[in-house]
Amino acid sequence: MTENAQQQPSEPNTELPTQYAPADVEGPLYERWVERGYFEADAKSDKPPFTVVIPPPNVTGSLHLGHAFEHTLIDALTRRKRMQGFETLWQPGMDHAGIATQNVVERELGKEGKSRHDLGREAFVERVWQWKAESGGQISGQMRRLGDGVAWSRERFTMDEGLSQSVQTIFKKLYDDELIYRAERIINWCPRCLTAISDIEVEYQDDDGELVSMKYGEGDDSIVVATTRAETMLGDTAVAVHPSDERYKHLVGKLIRLPLTERSIPVVADEHVDPEFGTGAVKVTPAHDPNDFEIGQRHNLPNIAVMDEHAVITVPGPFQGLDRLEARSAIVGALRAEGRIVAEKRPYSHSVGHCSRCKTTIEPRLSMQWWVKVGPLAKAAGDAVRDGRVKIHPQEMEKRYFDWVDNLHDWCISRQLWWGHRIPVWYGPNGEIVCVGPDDEAPTGEGWHQDTDVLDTWFSSGLWPFSTLGWPEQTESLAKFYPNSVLVTGYDILFFWVARMMMFGLYAMDGTPPFHTIALHGMVRDQFGKKMSKSFGNAVNPLDWMDKYGSDALRFTLARGANPGVDVPIGEDWVQGSRNFANKIWNATRFALMNGATVEGELPPAEELSATDRWILSRLNATVAEVDALYDDFQFAKLSDALFHFAWDEVFDWYVELSKTTFMAGGEPAKVSGRVLGEVLDVTLRLLHPIVPFVTETLWTTLTGGESVVIAEWPKAVSVPGAEAAGGFRDTAAEQEIEKLQQVITEVRRFRADQGLQPGQRVPARLTLDGTALAPHEAAIRQLLRLQPEGESFSATATLPVAGATVALDLSGTIDFVAERKRLAKDLAAAEKEKAQANGKLGNEAFLAKAPDNVVEKIRGRLAKADEDIARIQAQLERLPEA
Repeated sequence: MTENAQQQPSEPNTELPTQYAPADVEGPLYERWVERGYFEADAKSDKPPFTVVIPPPNVTGSLHLGHAFEHTLIDALTRRKRMQGFETLWQPGMDHAGIATQNVVERELGKEGKSRHDLGREAFVERVWQWKAESGGQISGQMRRLGDGVAWSRERFTMDEGLSQSVQTIFKKLYDDELIYRAERIINWCPRCLTAISDIEVEYQDDDGELVSMKYGEGDDSIVVATTRAETMLGDTAVAVHPSDERYKHLVGKLIRLPLTERSIPVVADEHVDPEFGTGAVKVTPAHDPNDFEIGQRHNLPNIAVMDEHAVITVPGPFQGLDRLEARSAIVGALRAEGRIVAEKRPYSHSVGHCSRCKTTIEPRLSMQWWVKVGPLAKAAGDAVRDGRVKIHPQEMEKRYFDWVDNLHDWCISRQLWWGHRIPVWYGPNGEIVCVGPDDEAPTGEGWHQDTDVLDTWFSSGLWPFSTLGWPEQTESLAKFYPNSVLVTGYDILFFWVARMMMFGLYAMDGTPPFHTIALHGMVRDQFGKKMSKSFGNAVNPLDWMDKYGSDALRFTLARGANPGVDVPIGEDWVQGSRNFANKIWNATRFALMNGATVEGELPPAEELSATDRWILSRLNATVAEVDALYDDFQFAKLSDALFHFAWDEVFDWYVELSKTTFMAGGEPAKVSGRVLGEVLDVTLRLLHPIVPFVTETLWTTLTGGESVVIAEWPKAVSVPGAEAAGGFRDTAAEQEIEKLQQVITEVRRFRADQGLQPGQRVPARLTLDGTALAPHEAAIRQLLRLQPEGESFSATATLPVAGATVALDLSGTIDFVAERKRLAKDLAAAEKEKAQANGKLGNEAFLAKAPDNVVEKIRGRLAKADEDIARIQAQLERLPEA
């Protein structure tokens, strides 16, 4: 807490505008929070630490709903922990996003008719830095709009000097420990971006292609193979069959002629082949397929590359110089001319990998690259979860984590780009290889040159939890804030980012994992559950909704949909509903302030409190306990729902309404209820603050006169003088009493609505409350139900027994009972007809056998609705007096 936070509260200002205008409030409030240093973290503090890193957004990016969702959850956690007295660090920063950023700048150059090669490497990299300074990182401003409570003074960038030192340090350490090596392997290659790309950067989709079956060899020594990439047959070095496949035993070990070439290739037996799939024989192209490469390694097959980095055929002959797709068609035509095409299937839909950046079809390609030997690192990452040092939430996600880390292949970390951390390896004129650490001098002299590749973006972001704290230097921040308390991120990058942070954190930090808990959330989808995408036309700019409804409304909508590990549907009408909730909070607090709500002085002793006062304080304490438990379990949806219903239903719709007669009467009871209402609002606003920070800040400071709810104390159970109890004040008797009162009011309101009475229409009534706990509430019941005293001509035309009490109403002169009975009889007949039709369909076995499940479920829903309508109408008819 800052020094300013220690100031005594000023006199509360009870004046609030009649309407809440988020656009007028949010920007100035956020800047005030930042200026006062509320979000900064002090490594010298003796408070317990709570640390969360922001999953670093790309420098090229802008705020989308996925960011807004994730940031809302992290902000809620950190705001609560700050209020609980923790030294809270939410670490901000951005990722340099190698391929994405290079593509952006190359497109800009293209508009000038230039390429990066026209500039040269050094000038191009300088151009990227210039672009970052001018256009990159707009997401930071958007984070402020959302209310992100990050420590801006600590903002980092994966290419800044300190993080670059971290990257070079761990590369050197891994290299010296023989966990980084250089080798020729199959990688994902983008012929457009001209670089290797990671698995996470490959997007798979079903494309229409062709499946061609081709005959290799002659006569009894022939064999049929099928492929979707006919052009790669120029690089085949074997045909593989399963060792137990009797059809091909006579061929194993023989050479067969490879069509369109002057080569012969062997038939090999390999367990990888599925004898039940296709012909049970597969062509083996080790230089252009990862599975084929593994077969080739097992059988010492040569690797023949047939394409260059642009996916153009390089094999001398008639196909040389053709693009891969042109070559595919030409090769199939040539094989057809030789009579070697056995079958062709077009279109043939199959899964094809595409570069996530430029959408080009990726090409598996044999290439010399740098690799991390992940075996021991992945084992450590798995062990940390198995032995409980790291918890994955929800727990059922552990299986997916283990499926990944237990089966990791070595990681290709080199990229053929210019923007990124350049690999710190120098090559000498006589084949020397020297890895250079940050404190080492790079070799100089004739013939020495640095590796031209850069590192995969995930390499540097994998260091994020400790590199941002100053590692490899042993800083105060590193000692204070590592390991992180929790990582909040989407399940979609559990395998890619999370696993890499686990591997690097355990390796660099002497076996200490980077975080205690991994809290996984789902993806934001549209209101119909469909993935949001510009191509689908359902993508939403969250800034539009924030402009229209306020940031609090968007945040509350997102939090209320956040069940752990489950996707989150969201629609504009839900954001509008959350805006209505913010307005409800505003209006109710304004009403409370106008009617004497205050936080001044202690709560009155229990004996001075009405049952209504005791009930709301008891419910308040129950809500505090529930919200705390749900926060600790990352149940954002449930805690948001609990807060919504407590605030709207119990505080605003019940307590405020029940207290109106007390406030109108004035005197000491009004003062007591004013103090209770002030206490309830104070605690409720603090409970709501982490999720809806702007409106609660305005209301809380107005109510209490405190400096800021950001640095206010997180609520504990409220105690009432004279009724001290462990866990705070609870009064089950008062809760039961008010529950009965609610039953009476709810039932009579429902009856009034069923009879078509206007909400404000007054009706004579006789209340029989003697002998029940409801007797003290007669004035409130009459006020809320618009029930006037019975008069001399009172005639009970409807009697409602509820909760041990009786409410008799005189509806004569208010309702035409004959017309009402006719209307209800007509509605009853319609409901009974609907029931009969639904029962008829559900009793028809032929219909049930053919109808889709969703149709059957819809009819069952109609039947249930008809049953409800029949019961409701019959009850209404029973209550109506005879004409």
